[in-house]
Amino acid sequence: MEKIKMTTPLVEMDGDEMTRILWQMIKDELLTPFIDLKTEYYDLGLEERNRTDDQVTIDSANATKKYGVAVKCATITPNAARMKEYNLKEMWKSPNGTIRAMLDGTVFRTPIAVKGIEPNVKTWKKPITIARHAYGDVYKATEMKIPGAGKAELVYTAEDGTEVRKLIHNFTGAGIIQGQHNLDASIESFAHSCFKYALDTHQELWFATKDTISKKYDHTFKDIFQEIYDTQYKEAFEKAGISYFYTLIDDAVARVMKSEGGFIWACKNYDGDVMSDMISSAFGSLAMMTSVLVSPDGYYEYEAAHGTVQRHYYKHLKGEETSTNSVATIFAWTGALRKRGELDGLPELSAFADKLEKACLTTIESGKMTKDLALITTIENPVVLNSQDFIKAIRGELEKML
Repeated sequence: MEKIKMTTPLVEMDGDEMTRILWQMIKDELLTPFIDLKTEYYDLGLEERNRTDDQVTIDSANATKKYGVAVKCATITPNAARMKEYNLKEMWKSPNGTIRAMLDGTVFRTPIAVKGIEPNVKTWKKPITIARHAYGDVYKATEMKIPGAGKAELVYTAEDGTEVRKLIHNFTGAGIIQGQHNLDASIESFAHSCFKYALDTHQELWFATKDTISKKYDHTFKDIFQEIYDTQYKEAFEKAGISYFYTLIDDAVARVMKSEGGFIWACKNYDGDVMSDMISSAFGSLAMMTSVLVSPDGYYEYEAAHGTVQRHYYKHLKGEETSTNSVATIFAWTGALRKRGELDGLPELSAFADKLEKACLTTIESGKMTKDLALITTIENPVVLNSQDFIKAIRGELEKML
C-alpha cells in the first residue's frame, strides 16, 4: 500500500533507557512502513541534555509552539545517583517540568481500557481522566526548619514598599514552615485547558479543592474556575450536553469510588500527582495510561505516563530478554498523529492512529501480552511475549486492518 503522507512535521522528543529502545522499535515496525513520517527530531536523552546544558529541552518546547503537536519519549529526571552514573555537569531539571512551564500547559492522564484487564473498583466502566495543574503549590514551595522558640510571619512587600504581615505561628520549640504560592494567570490557563479539553472530548468536568479550610488559597482556584466557566464556557457546555461540577476534594474521592467513570477530574498539582497514580493502578497498570499536555494556546504534547523502565534497560544491556509494555508509548504516537491529522485535514492519518490503537487492544484481548499484563489479566492462559515480539504481534493485527 502507498504510505500515508504528512504535510506538517511532528516534534519528536527522544528519551532514555528502555523506552528509548522501544521508541525505535515502534517507529521501525508500526510507523515508517505505513506513514511517510515527518518529524523535527530532538534528542532529550540525558547525555544530550548534559552536552547542550539542557538547551535541547528548551529548543524542543519552542518547536512545539511552532508546529503545535509533539510526541515525547520518557526521560530521566536525575538524582544524585544519576549525577554520578552519567557524569553530569549539574542535576538538570525534569524535561517535563520545563516543557510544561514553557507551554503553560495542563497534563491530562487517562487509563487505556482493554478487555481482560479489569479495574479494581467494580463500579468503574469508563476511564477517568485526571487533569493536573502543573504549576506551583508544594512543587515550588520555600521551606525552613525552625530551630527553636520564636515568631514566624508571612510578609508581602508591595512595589511601593508597603508591607502586609500575617502571623504563621509563635513557636515555643523546634518545628518547620513552608511557603507555597500560585499565580492567577496560571490558574486561569489551567481552567481554560480543562474546559476546552472537556468540550473536545465531550466529557463532564469535575474540579475539587479544600476551600472550606483554605479560604484564600484553594478558594481562589474555585472562584477563578467558576468565573471563567460562567462567563466563557457555560453556554457551550449546555449546548454539548455536558456539565461542570465543583466539590470538596474529600467528597470528590468518595464520589469517584462510587462512579461509573467517563469524566475529567481536575486537580491541583499535588492532588493530581497522587490521584493519577491511584487511577492508573486501580485501572490495572501505569504502563496502560496516556498523558497529553494541553496548552490554552492550542499546543499538544503526547507522552506515556510512566518512566524509562530502568530495570529492563539494564537487563537489555546484558543481552537478557525483556517483556516491556509499549502500549502507552504507542498511544503517545497515535495521539500525536491523530491530532496532526485533525489540524492538517488528513483524515487518513487520524484513521491510521485509530487502527493502530485498535490493533494494540485486539492483540491483548487475543491473549498476547507483556508480562506485567499477564500477571493481572482475567484472560485464561495468556501468551507472554518479549518486548519486540509484542510489537511484532501488534503489527500483525495492524496489517489485517489495513
